[in-house]
Amino acid sequence: MKIFKSNFSEWYNEVLEACGIIDIRYPVKGMPVYRPWGFRALRNCFRLLEGMLDRSGHEQVLFPLLVPDDQFGKEADHIKGFGGEVLWVTHGGEEELERKLAVRPTSETVMYPMFGLWIRSHADLPLKVHQTLCVYRHDTKATKPLIRGREIYWNEAHTVHASADECELQVAEGVRIYKEFYDRLGVPYMILKRPKYDTFPGADYSLAFDALMPDGKVLQVGTVHNLGQNFAKVYEVSYADASGTKNYAYQTCYGISMRCLAAVIGVHGDDKGLVLPSAVAPAQVVVVPILFGENKGELLNKCKEVKAHLEAKGIRCEVDERELRPGEKYYHWESLGVPLHIELGPKELAAKKLVLVSRDGEKKTADEAHAFEEVKAMLDALDRRLLEKAHKWQQENLRSASDVKKLKELVAKKGGFVKIGWCESEACARKVETEAEAVIRGFECNKMEEMKCVACGKAGRAVWAAKSY
Repeated sequence: MKIFKSNFSEWYNEVLEACGIIDIRYPVKGMPVYRPWGFRALRNCFRLLEGMLDRSGHEQVLFPLLVPDDQFGKEADHIKGFGGEVLWVTHGGEEELERKLAVRPTSETVMYPMFGLWIRSHADLPLKVHQTLCVYRHDTKATKPLIRGREIYWNEAHTVHASADECELQVAEGVRIYKEFYDRLGVPYMILKRPKYDTFPGADYSLAFDALMPDGKVLQVGTVHNLGQNFAKVYEVSYADASGTKNYAYQTCYGISMRCLAAVIGVHGDDKGLVLPSAVAPAQVVVVPILFGENKGELLNKCKEVKAHLEAKGIRCEVDERELRPGEKYYHWESLGVPLHIELGPKELAAKKLVLVSRDGEKKTADEAHAFEEVKAMLDALDRRLLEKAHKWQQENLRSASDVKKLKELVAKKGGFVKIGWCESEACARKVETEAEAVIRGFECNKMEEMKCVACGKAGRAVWAAKSY
């Protein structure tokens, strides 16, 4: 592998190929093929997220891919925000369609007309649904696997409420779910309220989860939007209250894409390859038999017994029976990010012991009878270390700058999040972007720290800026 910290971009591309995450050779730019190991890891991420949403009262749905142009065009701000990225279907065979069909770039315009049909009274509220699928955008920027593409695999949640207060509470719940999700993945984040000009098209405001990658750039890995009544008024999402009065509903939406896996790969990786937290790893444990002597058959049977025992307890486990030296097997599974391997040789077989070795080098000998308890404890401990290490690294990359020159110097040499003052004018934001080559990411929620604008010197508020993908 390339050296992780000093050549992150090359390391990242090499890992995606060498570890069987995706194949970018498909002949449509920005539409990679997910290979088995990579898709298993991605689906493990989304199963975790889907379970959290299900337990919080969201129901899973599946909506169509295509949107009639008149339906898509109803919400002016929304289509203005996505108009340049929309892929259109104009023909069925050789026949030109009577009306163009947009391939969903996001699903508000697909779902909300149906919400207007489903919701009639206050008894139908709240409505909370989510779906996992692909959306499509004609992104003209340089594509980067799992980070920027034209086919985006994601989970999106959409909710409808009777009041603004309930809508605000739902935003808070969405944030809570996403915090829990990224904590389980060991990925630290900043939750920032985006500037008005960078708010999701059609939303009252947007909150974004930003993760710091090893090259010092920031990756947006999740968003939560308060839509207010903007879409409800366009798509007639309304309800009759107890007195029979018609009211427009309030809505939220939030989403996480395949970038969650990109963040896991980037935040935790090292010179050996992938490092995967237990929630994500396709195999959480690999049992490696040390095969020599006359008892190979007995050893293999014992390895399979250990595997069956762990799988019965919910641990994803493999046995590596290949005719290779143990060291080669250890290297192979370490490069794929497997959190734990178990060594079992003649000595361990005779003593009814197992040698447990974590991906970061923690080693322990355990009784075979307590295999599950010891494995679970080591997986949990590894996950905690990964999160602690990542948090420490992010904290070390929080800086501040009082002028554009200093901001440019910091993002060029060190990257990371840089706190600056901003007067909230778009002109000053553009100056920061052009002169410092940094992007204003947003305000920390519930914080009102005063700082002079780095661009014009006028009174302003503290915001975070960074280089971004």
